[in-house]
Amino acid sequence: MFRPEKIVERKSTLFSIVVTGVVAILAIPIIIPHLLHGYHLAHIILHVGGISLAVFITVLAIFAYHKLRTKRLLLSAIAFANFIGAEVVLLIDATWPNVFDFDMMSISEVGHLLTFITLGLLALGVFRND
Repeated sequence: MFRPEKIVERKSTLFSIVVTGVVAILAIPIIIPHLLHGYHLAHIILHVGGISLAVFITVLAIFAYHKLRTKRLLLSAIAFANFIGAEVVLLIDATWPNVFDFDMMSISEVGHLLTFITLGLLALGVFRND
């Protein structure tokens, strides 16, 4: 009998599902239009890989938090979810540069700021005493 909990226990299956899902979602709007762009495609694939890994680790952290209910795991799950946002912002900047600039800062600076916030949240989770 199939149980969804088995997917989380078998991390290789979960990783395959996450990578397939992320690539399927990003294939038409981002990957396929840049197939013949050489190193630009490599830059985009780098960010797609980052999103895939961030989603995988976020799912694992959420299920670990659901099982143990510690604030350290909650901070880690929030940090990895924030990293998904940072990678999405950096992917948008790599795909369509100079289209989504704000008045005060560029979108690449927003992505780097989100990455810095991710590191801060992970540091809080590591050094927290529960």
